[in-house]
Amino acid sequence: MNYDKSTPDLIAQKAVLKAKSVSVYYGSTRAVRDVNIDIPYNQVVAFIGPSGCGKSTMLRCFNRMNDLVASARVEGEITFHGENLYAPTVDPVETRRRIGMVFQRPNPFPKSIYENIAFGARINGYRGNMDELVEDSLRKAALWDEVKDKLKESGLALSGGQQQRLCIARAIAIAPEVILMDEPCSALDPISTLKVEELIQELKQQYTIVIVTHNMQQASRVSDRTAFYNAEPTASGGKVGYLVEYDRTEIIFQNPSQEKTQEYVSGRFG
Repeated sequence: MNYDKSTPDLIAQKAVLKAKSVSVYYGSTRAVRDVNIDIPYNQVVAFIGPSGCGKSTMLRCFNRMNDLVASARVEGEITFHGENLYAPTVDPVETRRRIGMVFQRPNPFPKSIYENIAFGARINGYRGNMDELVEDSLRKAALWDEVKDKLKESGLALSGGQQQRLCIARAIAIAPEVILMDEPCSALDPISTLKVEELIQELKQQYTIVIVTHNMQQASRVSDRTAFYNAEPTASGGKVGYLVEYDRTEIIFQNPSQEKTQEYVSGRFG
């Protein structure tokens, strides 16, 4: 499905993920407070902001990765297709299949390129033609032509940029609807970064993508909408992250409504 990104009202109606008054705690410490944000279908949403503002923490809320941190607690509501992601009846493993994650540093399995793709699909019950799935996933990740003659070689033998695209292919293979990317280019060289950015533009035809990035130019290049997060001091001496502004990317970078957003995107702090 594709929706006209020039019509914000339509986007709001067609959100695949919605966060309502979401706060995240680690123990008694609130890391993120009162975030409200809608993630539209088949668009790229960038989360930007200084270190410690909670953008990666919010990203992990969308596929319940924070569940893996013993002290983490999420308050408020996050819905996926209108269903509460944190309801007791929701299986977090199934959630992570439908909402995939690509991490900051490439983390291929210590297996062959072929098995990196096939392994996750197999344990998720895939019963189709595995060779076709592997090829299709690698093609979607713009990696097939580079690895088609060495599928039995270790995924760890690939370059950093190729490893990251392998991890994206691995995420695609289990048929997600949303792909979360936590600074996927921060460990890559400029050429590999460009390939991943081009890939993101192609993938949004089939997937919704949410990307955390510290790179302002990357956010402006790849995203349709941008969310700017910031952090402020708390009485206990720590800091809490919050959402300052969320709008179409061209507005955030050219005509934001909040002074703090203007200061950040123009490089005056961060």
